[in-house]
Amino acid sequence: MAPASRVLGIMSGTSLDGVDCVLTSIDAEGRPSWVRNWARRFPTRLKARLVACASGESRSWECGQLHHDLGRFYARVAADGLGPESLAAVGLHGQTVFHQGSGRAPATWQIGEPAYLAEALRVPVVSNFRAADLAAGGEGAPLATLFHVRVFAERGRHVCVQNLGGIGNVTSIDWRKGAAPTVRSFDTGPGNMLIDGAVHRLSEGRQAYDRDGRWASAGEVHEGLVRRWLRHPFFRRPPPKSTGREQFGSAYLDRCWRAMDAARLGRDDRVASLLELTVRSVVMNYRLHLPSVPDRVIIAGGGAMNPVLMKRLATSLRLWNSGVKTEACGTLGWPVEAVEGGAFALLAWERLQGRPGNLPATTGARRAVRCGQVTEP
Repeated sequence: MAPASRVLGIMSGTSLDGVDCVLTSIDAEGRPSWVRNWARRFPTRLKARLVACASGESRSWECGQLHHDLGRFYARVAADGLGPESLAAVGLHGQTVFHQGSGRAPATWQIGEPAYLAEALRVPVVSNFRAADLAAGGEGAPLATLFHVRVFAERGRHVCVQNLGGIGNVTSIDWRKGAAPTVRSFDTGPGNMLIDGAVHRLSEGRQAYDRDGRWASAGEVHEGLVRRWLRHPFFRRPPPKSTGREQFGSAYLDRCWRAMDAARLGRDDRVASLLELTVRSVVMNYRLHLPSVPDRVIIAGGGAMNPVLMKRLATSLRLWNSGVKTEACGTLGWPVEAVEGGAFALLAWERLQGRPGNLPATTGARRAVRCGQVTEP
């Protein structure tokens, strides 16, 4: 049997907080296992430039310069964490600054020049994963589905993998019958994006997130506002579907903020209400768009480190069906911050084997395509 390949996945998500590097070992049959991971927060100035670019506030030359500066940043972080360790390839997601997966002229853009990684590490770098699926008529997302199936599928059970990054997405893996599971995957709406944005505003930039959910735990949910926010058409739209800052970024938070100002909500009540929106939008998507109630929900992403969010989601799922078990993916051998990076390591490995990486039934593409473009050293 061929030896396992060490592949590095690099992910910076819509939360714009930093970059996660995930070293994986992928065996000859394409089964990934976690080796280790490390992270680096974006320097303050670089993060501000990324936010401006993702918000449509940057000029073309500023975006071009940022594309290269971010690529150099990725290369430094990867090289510093790897040291002399041998590597077969890198999967670089890049930083999404625009994603509109539906409509007459869909488009997506992830920045961060891969040539700097290829030069620093002297291995092939696979990047720009979403474009091929988009060109084939898909939404370009979600793309972590293949990884979720390979790592978390359980014969005889219906398992959901819920990622709670800036945006939330779910992969439903129903393997209660048949030789292969029935898979459905789609974005559920805001994950941590609105909560983090509120904390940043309320702390005047001194805090990036609600540590341990302290503010949310001290607040009271404004039921009327949460019910109003849940009328957003995205939640009821059937899959395939994807979203991002274009729908749930700063402009949407501005609208929520004005409503909370009118209701005279205090600091903690604002954070509690936005957290409740994330929780109820996840459950609402499950009720409307999943074929059946899952036996188990596995949580990944930064939201899994917020105990208040985890508790509220578990409670809400049990109210829907008392048999649903909720747990963080860390109990299954994958740290909560490593799943997305691990997914793009696997997609890079599949691309270099000449195999497709998307699942057309989940993205809406006409056919399975090889995801990613290869930069050779």
